Formats: sequence, C-alpha cells, structure tokens
Amino acid sequence: MMNKDQKKNYIAEMTSQFENSKAIMVTHYQGLTMTQLDDLRSKMREHGIIFKITKNRITKLALEKTKCKDLSNLFTGPTAVAFGEDAIMSARILSKFAKDNANLKLIGGMMNDEVLDQAGVMNVANLPTLDEARAKIVGILNASASKLVSILLARSEKMSNLPAENSETQPKE
Repeated sequence: MMNKDQKKNYIAEMTSQFENSKAIMVTHYQGLTMTQLDDLRSKMREHGIIFKITKNRITKLALEKTKCKDLSNLFTGPTAVAFGEDAIMSARILSKFAKDNANLKLIGGMMNDEVLDQAGVMNVANLPTLDEARAKIVGILNASASKLVSILLARSEKMSNLPAENSETQPKE
C-alpha cells in the first residue's frame, strides 16, 4: 500500500508523464512473466520510451488534470503504459512484442493530441519512421535526378549520331 505522500508523488509523476509525452500507448499485460516484462522494457528503453505498470485508480486521478483525460476508460485490469516522443516506434515495438507474446494486448493510446483505438495503434505501427520516410524521399529524388540525366544524355547521343547534312561528296559526273 502507498501512503498519502507516495500517492501524491505518483499522481504528480504520472501527470507530468501524460502532459509531456507526445506518444502514449496503453496495454494490458496479464500473463506476462517478469522476464518478458523486463525484456520489453529494455527494448523500449533503447528508443527512449518509458514502459510503466500503472495503478489504475490513482492513474485516473492523474489523467483528470491532463490533455489525456479521454484515455481514462482504458485503465481497467492489469494496465501498463508506454510514454515516449515517437508514436510510431512505440507502437511498432509493442505490436511486434504482442505478436510474439499473446498476453500483451494493445488497447489504445494517444499520438500528439489524437486519441487512438486499438486499430489506430496498429495503423501507426505500420507507418514508416521519420528516418525511413526521409530515406524514401531521398531515394525518390535521386531516382528522378538520375532519370533526368539519362534522358538528357540519350538525347545528346542521338544528336551526335545524326549524319551531317551535305557531308556526302557530290556524285562525280
């Protein structure tokens, strides 16, 4: 049991996490072992994401004062939350882990100020990360530039291969 000061500290900490995180993913973890939870936490930590098991009743109190108050209905049963800056990476790690471990269930979340349901979280997980999107754009730009160069070179080759007018000698009489 938490004493009154611990509860106040917990509420303050959770309120801060909910307010300052751009990506919040809510999961149910019933049936996962401590080893599996530690494995998931370490994968999340590599990307700067905090994965925290919550106390639902107190977490709902913390939610009331934040932009995330619409998520309070997700806090039933054994709940854990991922807090981070990159919603795509959070959703990807959780969805991949959930595929390998049926006991982890993604139930919703929030990206920036948009509430996501389970399907929304899965859609976010399938989006390219910022670095992947940048790489695709650079690839498209490179491909366009190389196509343009090859077209220009092909035109100049055709022009240089044309027979010159009046280059033939006049027929002898």
